[in-house]
Amino acid sequence: MKDFKSKVAVITGAGSGIGLALVNKCVEEGMKVVLADIDERALKRAERKLNKAGAEVLTVVTDVSKPKDIEMLAAKTINTFGEVHLLFNNAGVSNAKYTWNYTLKDWEWQLGVNLFGVINGIRIFIPIMLKQDQECLIVNIASIEGLISGSGPGGAIYGVSKHGIISLSETLRTELDQMKAKVKVAVACPGWVHTRIFRINRNRPTEFQNEPNKEIEDSKVEYSAGLFQELFDKSPPILPETVADKIFQGIKEGKFYILTHKDDILKEKVKERFDEILKAFD
Repeated sequence: MKDFKSKVAVITGAGSGIGLALVNKCVEEGMKVVLADIDERALKRAERKLNKAGAEVLTVVTDVSKPKDIEMLAAKTINTFGEVHLLFNNAGVSNAKYTWNYTLKDWEWQLGVNLFGVINGIRIFIPIMLKQDQECLIVNIASIEGLISGSGPGGAIYGVSKHGIISLSETLRTELDQMKAKVKVAVACPGWVHTRIFRINRNRPTEFQNEPNKEIEDSKVEYSAGLFQELFDKSPPILPETVADKIFQGIKEGKFYILTHKDDILKEKVKERFDEILKAFD
């Protein structure tokens, strides 16, 4: 996809971080944009700024873990703009604990947003796109942590979800290619980004809150320090706006895997994982 003007984009997790940066990039490219987020206040702030700038946007409060919310998002998109061409499955959450300290609600919440949010987007939007018979693209936002070995101390659920998104996207690509469909898919794997993803508990729905006697505050996990400090030093976090620029560059170049960080340290981490897998064949 290279021509974006007047086309319609839907972005989940659009109220802040990478999602909001993608919104602004879509507007810059001349698109109509649907912003979906569970944070109503963030959506209203974004809507005011975008309306003031003359952008053509729609905001929809959406919990991506709920299929009915995604169905509503799709319906409102079609009712307002008549079509959809670009879907960014971007919404994501995380919190750090040792793997055995995560509660079942921790797993349900994070996988519900990170992985089932993508699954719901695919299930509901691809049939619409296929029926349109136009050039369309789904961009699933994974992470570099879906390509390296594990996700570091405290990141089990996040890593599981991001590895899952990559596998899901790879399968989807094969199926769409087999059909010779006009709908395509790409998977973005950002490195470290300046966002508030680790402070996302503020938007955690009531049904996924831990009971006080079951909550484990795992202060021993230093997710963004210790073993990760070397990575941060050699591959420093970048701004969400830079991520959005790099993702659009990858889209225009027709790439399937879109990487935002191409430094040697992360490349070596990916290589280490695949070298170990390949060595297991010997």
